[in-house]
Amino acid sequence: MSVRAYFERYQQLTSVEQKKDTLIEELIQRVTELEGAYKQEQLDHDREKRFNRDIQIHEMELMEQISRTKAIMNREPFIVVLLDGDGMIFKDELLQLGEEGGRRAAKELSFAVEIYVADNFPTIISPKIVTKMYVNMKALCDACIRTGVVMDPSLLDEFVRGFNSSFPLFDFIDVGTGKNAAHDKIKETFKLHLYNCHCHQIFLGCSEESPYLQTLEETLADMELSGRLSLIEGIPFGKDLEPLKTHYRFTKFPEIFRDSKINNTAWISWKAAVATKPRSLLTPSPNPHVAPLSRTPSNITTASNSAPISSTPASSHGSDDFQLVRQKPISSRPKVVERNKYGQRVDRLDIGSIPREEVNRIKKMKLCNYYYLQGECPNENCHHDHSRKLTKSELHTLTAVARMTPCRYGLDCDDPECMYGHRCPQSEVGRKDCYWGSSCRFSTAAHGIDTNIVKVTKV
Repeated sequence: MSVRAYFERYQQLTSVEQKKDTLIEELIQRVTELEGAYKQEQLDHDREKRFNRDIQIHEMELMEQISRTKAIMNREPFIVVLLDGDGMIFKDELLQLGEEGGRRAAKELSFAVEIYVADNFPTIISPKIVTKMYVNMKALCDACIRTGVVMDPSLLDEFVRGFNSSFPLFDFIDVGTGKNAAHDKIKETFKLHLYNCHCHQIFLGCSEESPYLQTLEETLADMELSGRLSLIEGIPFGKDLEPLKTHYRFTKFPEIFRDSKINNTAWISWKAAVATKPRSLLTPSPNPHVAPLSRTPSNITTASNSAPISSTPASSHGSDDFQLVRQKPISSRPKVVERNKYGQRVDRLDIGSIPREEVNRIKKMKLCNYYYLQGECPNENCHHDHSRKLTKSELHTLTAVARMTPCRYGLDCDDPECMYGHRCPQSEVGRKDCYWGSSCRFSTAAHGIDTNIVKVTKV
């Protein structure tokens, strides 16, 4: 074989080796690339694992936080009952019981709301009941007195005291005589609790007044919010509010609240009957709820008119029954209101001479002022005492006790038969304060009154 042939074979082998080296280099490069990609993938995987672990931990922390937040939100669940006293008026029999009536009204209202919540909101577990009743006390008292629902204004003060003392979260609030005063307070309280997560339901007992229409329509625009409100009807809603009853939960508590306003028809009829009835003879009240008078005869004189009343037998056959006969008929006395030089009413008071223990004793007897001081009681369901036979001294003290309750018409009162006080019995002439200071039941204007009588107003 020639040299050239060997050289050609060598070149062939060299070419193969080069191809082999090239292949090896390519394989090494590919392996290097794959190894880099693997490492990068491994890094990415590790990062994903760490990220997922962190996310899981964060999610668990968020879930725990949500659970804690829900627990806090459900820790003190409560519902709010907002009542406008113009449309929600307690039943007469509750108002007439004074402090006991207030306590009973609060307990019955609390029980009725609890039953309604249990039936309609089973997910609300043992909520507290926050109740706020906003009332124009002067208007309520005037209506009750004028219609004979209560005879003594202090009964309503006692009712409020009993209501407020029943539960820590029950408030009976006097809003004064301002127009829409109750609505304004209810509206702000309503807005305060509407978005409160702890407040699970708002009960609104409103009047037929139009200001509530806007509040209810605004709430109705958001269906989720409308589900947080329930309506309570006492006095029937007017034409503006009646259509909205179908959009809200709606209930009534007829055993607690009146379904009509207090009107003065009965009072006017009673006053007219008293004015035209001969009053020379006063017999025990025909009211079946009133016990008969004592049969022990004695002469008594009312402090308000100084007309003696004597006891005489009603029968000549020895019967123990008797009638009280006025020696001077009321109708023969001129009806006047005594006034000072400023035209202010001046009542003759002699409270300072009555022992305090005697005043307290008469107060505790819970006597009916109308029955003993005016001769008749217009209220068939009156819970005050009509059964006692009072002495002259006791009648005088009862007259003084009645004067301790402020008349709602103050110094301008022109009712000659008004039993209540028109000036503070504890104040001195010229002084605008008294022993009771700012807690006195009489207004500032009723203090320091000039007691010199210079003229009378005949009625």
